[in-house]
Amino acid sequence: MILPFPIAEPESEAATELGRKLFSGPVDFLKGVVAMEGLPDADRVEVCFAGRSNVGKSSLINALTNRKGLARASNTPGRTQEINFFELGEARYLVDLPGYGYANAPLAVVEKWQRLLKNYLSGRPNLRRAFVLVDSRHGIKPVDEEIMQLMNRSALTFQVVMTKADKIKDHERDRVLEQVRGDLAKHPAAFPELIMTSSEKGDGIATLRAVISSLE
Repeated sequence: MILPFPIAEPESEAATELGRKLFSGPVDFLKGVVAMEGLPDADRVEVCFAGRSNVGKSSLINALTNRKGLARASNTPGRTQEINFFELGEARYLVDLPGYGYANAPLAVVEKWQRLLKNYLSGRPNLRRAFVLVDSRHGIKPVDEEIMQLMNRSALTFQVVMTKADKIKDHERDRVLEQVRGDLAKHPAAFPELIMTSSEKGDGIATLRAVISSLE
């Protein structure tokens, strides 16, 4: 039986090599943005990473780029308050969005972040795909639903990347995947493949690199 939202198979050797080359080249922090007027020119292919606080977003970006300190990881939910832009080679931006679902930040700060996030996701013409990170141990939560609904309304294709795949047993993983697949069926903007990753073990990293390198 072919399941909906299957786990992405490893890419072809050629695609994997393109991804490896792209991410072995220069990757540099460009700027942190706190308002829409601070965004860089929309003159490159752009992908962004979204996810609940502490879902492993910074660790995944560091694993993708093979640079341990590129994206700053924090154990404090809501610590990253900016949209962080990284130059990937000469033709792409990687964008690290503020974590959402944070409980410890002041309400006014949360509202400001949410407004910036919504404006960015709905108004960035060169944004080719959003990668929504979901913890393999927990599945999709209500706060993930909010961001996915926003992407539906913005007609922005998003793809779910399951993080921390090494932290869950197979039978538990199957249960979580069933929940994720059932939920994604409600979202017209969802790309019909999942990517399973482990930043610690390196699982799925080559696949995700190849996917990003293929977007134009």
